[in-house]
Amino acid sequence: MTHTTTDHPARRPSGAIVPVLAFAGIVVAVMQTLLVPVIKDLPQLLGTSPSNATWVLTSTLLSGAVATPIMGRLGDLYGKRRMLLTSLAVMVIGALVSGLTSGLTPMIAGRTLQGFAMGAIPLGIGLMRDVLPPERLGSAMALMSSSIGVGGGLALPAAALVAQHTDWHSLFFGAAGLGVLSIALTLLVVPESATRAEGSFDLPGTLGLSTGLVLLLLPVTKGSDWGWTSPLTLGMFGASAVVLLLWGVLELRVAAPLVDLRTTARREVLLTNLASIMVGVSFYVVSLVLPQLLQLPAATGYGLGRSMVVAGLCVAPLGLTMMFTAPLYARLSTRYGPKVTLITGLLVIAVGYGGGLGLMDAPWQTVVTSVVLGAGIGLAYSSLPALIVGAVPASETGAANGLNTLMRSIGTSVSSAVIGMVLADTAHQVNGVAIPSMHGFRVSFLIATAAVALGLLLALFLPSRRPSAGLLLRASSAEDAGLERATEVLRGFRGRVLDADGTPVARARITLLDRRGRRAGGALSAEDGSYALAVPAGGPYVLAARADGHGPHSASATHTGDDRPVELDLSLPGETVSA
Repeated sequence: MTHTTTDHPARRPSGAIVPVLAFAGIVVAVMQTLLVPVIKDLPQLLGTSPSNATWVLTSTLLSGAVATPIMGRLGDLYGKRRMLLTSLAVMVIGALVSGLTSGLTPMIAGRTLQGFAMGAIPLGIGLMRDVLPPERLGSAMALMSSSIGVGGGLALPAAALVAQHTDWHSLFFGAAGLGVLSIALTLLVVPESATRAEGSFDLPGTLGLSTGLVLLLLPVTKGSDWGWTSPLTLGMFGASAVVLLLWGVLELRVAAPLVDLRTTARREVLLTNLASIMVGVSFYVVSLVLPQLLQLPAATGYGLGRSMVVAGLCVAPLGLTMMFTAPLYARLSTRYGPKVTLITGLLVIAVGYGGGLGLMDAPWQTVVTSVVLGAGIGLAYSSLPALIVGAVPASETGAANGLNTLMRSIGTSVSSAVIGMVLADTAHQVNGVAIPSMHGFRVSFLIATAAVALGLLLALFLPSRRPSAGLLLRASSAEDAGLERATEVLRGFRGRVLDADGTPVARARITLLDRRGRRAGGALSAEDGSYALAVPAGGPYVLAARADGHGPHSASATHTGDDRPVELDLSLPGETVSA
């Protein structure tokens, strides 16, 4: 899986690339909550039983979980922009299929295609890493990572308004229109990345992972209908464990695996992915609890008696606050590092759920809870891609972020199943109808708090990376587009590039190669000859330098993996003369 680039440089990205990619992320995230306002009416609308109607939601979840790591790997191999456009096109087709039917089977087929677009979020993060300069990368990745929550939060009031005043099929046509707009903007604004991973697509690994995920997530989402101790549920859980174990053995033996498990097993990547599950759990709890609390009749004694639209508007600050925390995250992360920012976000989430236990008596209190939780979830979500990107080679960014997005999806799936079970078990029966209880809402908030506490414990064991001002190099030339631009050196190599006489060499190109020959980073030397290169992990590396008018030079060096940079000057041979 050696890193390679195209022979021609990518075009310089415009200033609109970040909002365009973030818009794409928001559009695909909308599909996750598009039908929330009409969930209770789906059996009647589709002419089927309640258990069958839930497949309309489950199908989107399963296809999204399967698609994210697969599309990430395809993006690494064949171009992230190309796969982003493919994801959006499949989503548009799925939305049109669902918009033109009221039958259960074609509706499930359309919803399955819509979930396929979830791969757009890790692809967008990978594109940002490849084409943006370092000074814009932190806030850009934060916004893209948060788009999954922003889209879900903003979709609730919009979908409620549409469903309340027009035919419910309009939801799908509106989503298709947003998808077409996103495709057009991407074609006009977003350049293709020149970064590629060599190797072939791992089809057996894809089939193994897809099968394992379906066997795992299907009983998670349907366990309450099938029974958690039923032979079918337990059998599928057991089968998923066997399949995923065999898949892991296969991936370790493949030269170009779908997911590089050795990279995934690094402490920083592993702990970040486990913490992502906990953040996913905490995000979905508030999305399940507050809309129900707001819409329950006041006659229950605790329901707030608000309409579907008002309930959506009260929860909308969750998504808006997540969007506005991206610039704040960039400043905090630059100063303290993504680990500290993740811990801060988790602490804010804990405060939000803890305070929310006593803020359920009025609509304005739910707005306060949404704002606090939005700020915390926004900071946490924004930290995750920075931690992943800083720990993997550039050629594996798409697959690594796809796996991280999958972890968040698993968290939301588990949250949906557990909270659904809690609310059902604690519900009051009124004339044969189950009404969620205040006790169930509070237990749900306590479960979210426990998940955050576990996520906080995991985050505390992440390796510390304290940024150092002055170690940030900037380069902005069209000829450098094939090189990964320099990032903050938290651990890595730094020094100067000199000629044979000891004179600094400006704009020398330095490429970092790992022990497997893969390109792990790149930079240009500054006017004084200084350079800085971050390393994804400790180990032996080769630094290859070259500049116009000088011969190439390479040096071998080993980094221990701690937070201290290794000083290494590179000396280029004298000026060469063309024959």
